Amino acid sequence: MGDLKLFDFLVVGGGIAGISAIEQICLRIPESSVLLLTASAFVKIATTKLRITSHIEELQIQEEAVRDFHKRYPNVTVMIAKLETIFPVSHSIKTTTGDTYGYRKICICSGSVPKLVNFDSPNIIGLRDTDSAVDLKQRLENSKRVCVLGNGGIATELIYELKNIDIIWVIRDKYIASAFVDSGAAEFLMNCADADRIGDQPSKALRYTTSYIATNTGKDVPGCALGPNWHTNLDLSGALAKKNVTIEFQTFIQNVKEKKPDSYQETDEWPVYVTLNNGKIFGCDFVVSATGVSPSIPEIKEGTSFELGKDGGILVNQSMESSVQDIYAAGDVCTVNWDVAFHWFQMRLWSQARPMGSYAGMCMAASLLKEAPPLLDFSFELFTHVTRFFGFRVVLLGLFNGQKLEGRYEALVRVTKGVEYLKLVVQDGKLHGAVLIGDTEMEETFENLILNQLDISQYGENLLNPDIDIDDYFD
Repeated sequence: MGDLKLFDFLVVGGGIAGISAIEQICLRIPESSVLLLTASAFVKIATTKLRITSHIEELQIQEEAVRDFHKRYPNVTVMIAKLETIFPVSHSIKTTTGDTYGYRKICICSGSVPKLVNFDSPNIIGLRDTDSAVDLKQRLENSKRVCVLGNGGIATELIYELKNIDIIWVIRDKYIASAFVDSGAAEFLMNCADADRIGDQPSKALRYTTSYIATNTGKDVPGCALGPNWHTNLDLSGALAKKNVTIEFQTFIQNVKEKKPDSYQETDEWPVYVTLNNGKIFGCDFVVSATGVSPSIPEIKEGTSFELGKDGGILVNQSMESSVQDIYAAGDVCTVNWDVAFHWFQMRLWSQARPMGSYAGMCMAASLLKEAPPLLDFSFELFTHVTRFFGFRVVLLGLFNGQKLEGRYEALVRVTKGVEYLKLVVQDGKLHGAVLIGDTEMEETFENLILNQLDISQYGENLLNPDIDIDDYFD
């Protein structure tokens, strides 16, 4: 490779997946040379905020300056730049700053890019990374009305966190947070939306700072994706005395214009006017697009391109290796391509980015050492995700919305208004999934029932009877 500097491992992306991969590489081969290519001066470190069971944990994401990360891992060289091209035959890459590096193994953890609504307007911002969150805060300070487009986790969190502003929430679905909960749970959360905020403890360990860098291409490079509790230290307040939320269900934005439409009835002037496909028009200060993401696939210049999944992600085998030799991928950018466990499936979540990155790091280290790849761990046996909506802890287990069950299941539900919501997904007398909202303290019991596949048909609705200690049944 001539004068090209060669690294044992090259990791692209300083988000949760990339850092988790590096941590495992350094644990297995501490003397190896590692290059981290990141678009941000900060990297994302995932730590356990709360361990709910031996396998279920609520994550806390902290930002760490790259110089501090290098101090902890002195064998890791950090370059703040974006990957431009991979040359897999020569095992080298080129960055947007014009630098080239060689690698033995490379892991693509470049994450994803936001799917912004396709209207050319300066009054539309995408909420995806920490810098866009800071931009949002600054815009809100003098704003009276905002239109929020999207129904995923970030949009749902945002609606709860916004204060002192009119909100027009535009969603395509029949109810809120539909990717995570059913209509019953959505109703439970909406009934609590105006209640006193519950249990949000600010974390002084979290800090969000400018994470964009300028490159010699003249373009900004987006930083790492938002993680859980991204809003903790951000005051997301508008310019009004109170908050009001209007939800437009089963609709989408048809047009965005800076000029007031002739059919607009209000006399107030607004920076931007949003027309929905149901015919309604709203004037607002700006639009927040939080409508999901697409995998950010790097360019390949030699040989064949990556094989991609139907969702556009890089297909990876059970060792997290792509179709191109010595190129691995983890996190949002990849799509798993093996026969997964029945109670697990892929979602582009930080709770999956962490184990995917860790496992990719272990597989890369094993490959360099010419060892057999490690076995998949528990993270790939049972789907688990912990998040917070409207101040409540939300735990999702297994096939929590009946995924893979083709509609042939019954749902057992217990609701205590303003306190908790529990749903069990049962098929043929066996538990396959659960949704637990609030401090239910039943996560471990239901986790074990899903994994053990015990016949619970004899217990019926007593599984959710608050007067019965269900743990006693299964001791």
